[in-house]
Amino acid sequence: MPKQTFFNLPKDKKESLINSAMKEFSRVPLFKASISNIIKEAGIPRGSFYQYFEDKEDLFLFLLEEYSKRNNDKFISILKEQDGDLIDAFIEFFKIILKNFQNIEYRNFFRNAFLNMNYKVENSLTLNVNEDKINNHFLETLRLINIQKLNITDEQEVFHVMKIIMAVTFQNIIQVFAKELSMAESIRNYTLEINLLKKGLYKQEGHA
Repeated sequence: MPKQTFFNLPKDKKESLINSAMKEFSRVPLFKASISNIIKEAGIPRGSFYQYFEDKEDLFLFLLEEYSKRNNDKFISILKEQDGDLIDAFIEFFKIILKNFQNIEYRNFFRNAFLNMNYKVENSLTLNVNEDKINNHFLETLRLINIQKLNITDEQEVFHVMKIIMAVTFQNIIQVFAKELSMAESIRNYTLEINLLKKGLYKQEGHA
């Protein structure tokens, strides 16, 4: 995570550094990214960079976690709109993710993230479903899910259902980049797979 000196920066300077980092991490994957390019673009000395972040990975993971926090808020909003239907909420959420990828810099940033994913990257993108702790965001999500529709017995099973759906979602996003799928193809594939899960997870009509 960033050091407190980063959070103490004026808003415009924080945004400048974030935008510079996004530009570099969109150009190349993390392991090829250059701190020199980031600080040159942001107009700051190298020493200042290390006052804000431990290294380029620290900055990269911070960007992913900020993205994840915004996505968690958006997912909760969608879940409310879908009256707690978990599968329908994930389908709508996936569509929004794909729409965001229409922005070239954004798309390239996440192509580099997903096609070079490791445990730290995955963990940063799934703040809502973290095995180390059941955080407040997950508990808020849990309260909104219409559990009566699901073939589950307790909250722990909901946690694992979320992990399974996230794994399917991540794999479909990777396929978007690896196969350069169109939005229509991506949505069709994802909807097919997620509805197959729905057949097993949802109670049959009349057995609710």
